[in-house]
Amino acid sequence: MFERLNAYRIMWVLVFFDLPTETKQDRKNAGTFRKKMLADGFQMFQFSIYMRHCSSRENAEVHIIRTKNNLPPKGNVGIMCITDKQFGMMEIFHGHDPTPLAPPPQQLELF
Repeated sequence: MFERLNAYRIMWVLVFFDLPTETKQDRKNAGTFRKKMLADGFQMFQFSIYMRHCSSRENAEVHIIRTKNNLPPKGNVGIMCITDKQFGMMEIFHGHDPTPLAPPPQQLELF
C-alpha cells in the first residue's frame, strides 16, 4: 500500500544538547559530536538543536542509536522523535515575523 509514507509514519529526530566548552578537550568533543551528526544527515535547526528527516520509525531508530553511540563524555543531550504531522504544526518566528517551514526532503524509493 502507498500509505506507508504519510504524515503520521514519517518521523523527525531532534537532538538537543548543551555541551561544555571550557577546555580544549571539551571543545574538541563538542565539535566531533556536531560533525558526526552532520555526517549522519542531521542539519542544524538552531545552535544546539539538530534535526533529521526519516522515512519511518525504524529508520529514525537507526539514527537515534548512531547518535547515542557518538555521545560526548560530558554534557546534556536529549533526543526526541516526532511525526511529520507534529513537525508541520510547529510555528517558527524570526523576530515578530512568522517564517514558513521548509518543505521536507523528497524521499527516493527503489523497488
